[in-house]
Amino acid sequence: MTKQTIKPAFNVLAVFVLALAMTLQAFFVPNVSADQITNRKLTLVAGATDGGSKVSTGGDPAVVNHLFDFTVPTTGTAIGSIKFEYCTTAADSPAVPACVTPSGLSTTSATLGPEGPNATGFSMVNTTNGAPYITRAAAPPTAGALSYRLDSVTNPDVKGSFFVRITTYTSTDTTGTGTDSGTVTASIAEQIVIDGTMPESLVFCAGETIGTTSGVPDCAAAGTTDGTIGFNQLFSPTATATATSQMAASTNAGFGYAITVNGPTLTSGSNTIAGLAAPSASLKGIAQFGLNLVENSAAAATSFPGNSAEIVAVSNGTNYNGRAAAGYELADTFRFATGTVVADSNFSNLASASPSDAQIYTVSYIANVPGSQPAGTYTSTLTYICTPTF
Repeated sequence: MTKQTIKPAFNVLAVFVLALAMTLQAFFVPNVSADQITNRKLTLVAGATDGGSKVSTGGDPAVVNHLFDFTVPTTGTAIGSIKFEYCTTAADSPAVPACVTPSGLSTTSATLGPEGPNATGFSMVNTTNGAPYITRAAAPPTAGALSYRLDSVTNPDVKGSFFVRITTYTSTDTTGTGTDSGTVTASIAEQIVIDGTMPESLVFCAGETIGTTSGVPDCAAAGTTDGTIGFNQLFSPTATATATSQMAASTNAGFGYAITVNGPTLTSGSNTIAGLAAPSASLKGIAQFGLNLVENSAAAATSFPGNSAEIVAVSNGTNYNGRAAAGYELADTFRFATGTVVADSNFSNLASASPSDAQIYTVSYIANVPGSQPAGTYTSTLTYICTPTF
C-alpha cells in the first residue's frame, strides 16, 4: 500500500522539475540560433543643439544621435533588416521577462544617418517606438564590421544606463529568426553647466615701456621712470632731440576705442616750444614739438632708426584692429594738438571701429629749437585717454 502511493508522487515531482527547467531555459536563452556580434558599442553623439548624453526633461527633450558600431560573425548570410530594440535591461529575466522601453525614449522621429561600409543602402522604419529597424533588399555584407547612426533619437528621461539589443535578419521586416545578435549599453547623465560673464571691457595703460606676458601685452608690466621720460640729448638748434613712450589698449566694445592726447606743449615758465598744429617734417633750428605713432628714419633724427616704433601685434583686421590716426600715421611727420585722436581700433579695411585684442603702440616725440630759445627745463604732462564705445 505504501509503495503504490510513493511512485505517483515521484512522477508528479519529476514532471514539475522538467517543466521548471524548460521555463528557465525560455527565460535565459531567448534566441538560441543567433550568433553573438562582437566589437559592439553605442556612442551618444550630440544632435543639432543637445549633447549626446543629455537627459530629457518634460520641457526639454534631448534630441541626439546614436551611433552603433559592431561586427557580425555571419558574413555569408544575407542581411535584409537590423533591429535596434531599446530596453531597460540587457536581457529578459524572471524579474523582467520582456523588454521594457526606457521612460521618455522616443524613436518615432528617428532617421538614418551616415552608414559605414560593408552593408549599405538601408532605409529607416520607425513606426514602433523603442524598436526601430533599418531595411534593404537582402544581401550578404562584404565584411563583418558595420556602422549605422540613428539621428534625432530622444534620450530617456531617467538618468543612468539603458540597453539596445541589436539583431540582424535575413527578412526585410525583422520577422523570422534572427541571424546575429548582441547588446550594447550607454548611460545618460546630468549636464554640467558652467556659467561665466564677460563684462564690458577696456584695458589701457601708458608708460615708458609696456612689457608682455606669454607674448600678450601686459599693463601690469608697464614701466616708467618716476613718471618722467627724458629726451635723448640737450635741446640744440643743430640737432633734433627725441624720446619715446608706449601704451597698450584692448576692448570688446562693439564700436572699438579711440585714444586722444591731452596736455600742453613743452613749457618752461612762460616760455614754450610751439606744438605742431598741422603734420610737419622735423626741421632743425625752428621751434617744434610733435609726435607720431610709426617708425621713423634718420631723416627725422639720427636716433630714430631701429627704434621699432610700430604697432605690436600687427593689425590684421580681425582680432587686432589698432591703427595710428590721421596726422600721426606718417613716418618722419609729426603733430601735436591737444584733444586730438592719435590712435583708434579702426583698421584700414573696416567700415567702422571694432573691438580689438591688446596691442602696444610706441609714441615717438621730437623737439627742435631755434638758437634763440630761452634756457630752462621744458616739460609737458601728457594724458592719453582711451574711450570705448559700446
